[in-house]
Amino acid sequence: MIELAAVVKRFAPDAAVGPVDLVLTPRRTTVLIGPSGCGKSTLLRLMLGLVRPDAGAVRVDGDEVASERWPQVRRRLGYVVQDGGLFPHLTARQNADLMARFLGWEPERRARRAAELAELAHLPAAALERYPLELSGGQRQRVALMRALFLDPDVLLLDEPLAALDPIVRRDLQEELREIFRALGKTVVLVTHDLAEAGFFADEVVLLRDGRVVQRGSFGDLLSRPAEPFVERFVRAQRPPLELVPGGAAR
Repeated sequence: MIELAAVVKRFAPDAAVGPVDLVLTPRRTTVLIGPSGCGKSTLLRLMLGLVRPDAGAVRVDGDEVASERWPQVRRRLGYVVQDGGLFPHLTARQNADLMARFLGWEPERRARRAAELAELAHLPAAALERYPLELSGGQRQRVALMRALFLDPDVLLLDEPLAALDPIVRRDLQEELREIFRALGKTVVLVTHDLAEAGFFADEVVLLRDGRVVQRGSFGDLLSRPAEPFVERFVRAQRPPLELVPGGAAR
């Protein structure tokens, strides 16, 4: 589904990312994790085509981000940013169906899709007519998820979508998001700095350091078979200590 081949991205004389070789498994959840500044979000933006690689290639189903077909391919990728990224002058409904309106969907079709996604995201129907400042943090993230899913993309990419939420809301949304991922069966790439959250969501974990992949595999492999001393230090730095629970999740 998504392939990065010898990808390098520079924002200064030194490389911020790369070289990275990575092929993401379709219909599974891959979590990118690592310390601040390791290149997680940059890697996600490279997949989206928001930034272009200085070397190497990023492909989605064989189409490169630099190809003429990329605008059409990009619509197959849903994106959720860290703070939701909602436009304050638009209602929740207008934020959610923004691209559909741009593409000329009929009002009835947009309304049906909004109702489907509001139910999926557990957003009260009345909240669709409110503005972002009238919504709670959890509701804003639900609207951001609806916007990302509105065109029924093949791939869903999320950049620390729950980082700004309080612990109770965050836990509830984690449960709901995991159920949504499983129900829709989409290819999901999620960025987080929280190892417990990575274990909760991931079919596969990709640990980054200084713009490079340090270890890739299951959450259990990361904990029990670290590839190098940095992996052990990263795991030990998480508090409280992590424990594996049935199903490969963490608590």
